[in-house]
Amino acid sequence: MTYAEGIRAGFGYLFKTYPNVFAIGQGLWSPWYVGASMTDLDKEFGRERVIDSQVSELSTTGAAVGASLFGYRPIVIHPRIDFMLLAVDQIVNQAAKWHHMLGGQVSPSLVIRAIINRGGEQGAQHSQALHSWFAHIPGLRVVMPATATDARDLLIAATLSNDPVLYIDDRWLYDWDDEATPIVELDLARQGPLVRRQGTDLTIAAASFSVRLAMQAAEELAKQGISAEVVDVRVLNPIDPAPIVESVRKTGRLLAVDGGWRTCGFAGELLALASESLPSSTWKSPPRRVTLVDAPAPTSKPLEDAYYTKASDVVAAAQSLI
Repeated sequence: MTYAEGIRAGFGYLFKTYPNVFAIGQGLWSPWYVGASMTDLDKEFGRERVIDSQVSELSTTGAAVGASLFGYRPIVIHPRIDFMLLAVDQIVNQAAKWHHMLGGQVSPSLVIRAIINRGGEQGAQHSQALHSWFAHIPGLRVVMPATATDARDLLIAATLSNDPVLYIDDRWLYDWDDEATPIVELDLARQGPLVRRQGTDLTIAAASFSVRLAMQAAEELAKQGISAEVVDVRVLNPIDPAPIVESVRKTGRLLAVDGGWRTCGFAGELLALASESLPSSTWKSPPRRVTLVDAPAPTSKPLEDAYYTKASDVVAAAQSLI
């Protein structure tokens, strides 16, 4: 099962099992089918449940927030997280706040699916990974699946959660596959970081596509006799630091890898969480992070090759810690 097939399977399960689930967003009936992650869902389950909306991020998100208060479980799809910024008021000022402001009497139970589309010479307005922004918001759960199984099962868990959830997928993962397992309905509140690869020399912590880079780097490091443990964060907010801290307690070294920018970014948060939790005697070398440089994405292919992090960058940073 590929990552895209995992997302499609998650939608299929939800539509079959829960009649109050519907999806709304741009391009849901198009031949593109959101990168083949929603192929033919409209034909199988009807266009009253798979709604191809007008080009208005604000109105579609607002409609979903409202529908959630009347018992529906909407999933809003924003094919580019960049333009989801037009709906930030509905997400940050409304959905994330109401449970707190209204004494728990209401809770917008919706999923906002945001997709990162980097590379391909798309330029600075179509290539942003803005997960750090939203992970900063209390009241908004933020998940970033890295595997096909998580792409399916975390979508289901997010939709069944009573809280607003931002589900972020990265198109660079769509062809990454893993063995399909039976669907298990997970409690999103109980999900957190998982160790994807055991190691003893250093910890590499990452989420989403950066997990793929970390796994590739770990393979290369193993050839050099360096044992890297890879921790997939999975849930960025609220984050459970315990698995990351325990891994660093064992290895004494931490490398955070993130597909966002460096300043005030998610990699910096991972370093802070571990540094605050462990005494100085634990550390065998200062923690490091690998991120994008603090610059908008370029458009030309040669500049993109220099701009985006590669597994070789992760390997080089890990070597510097040993």
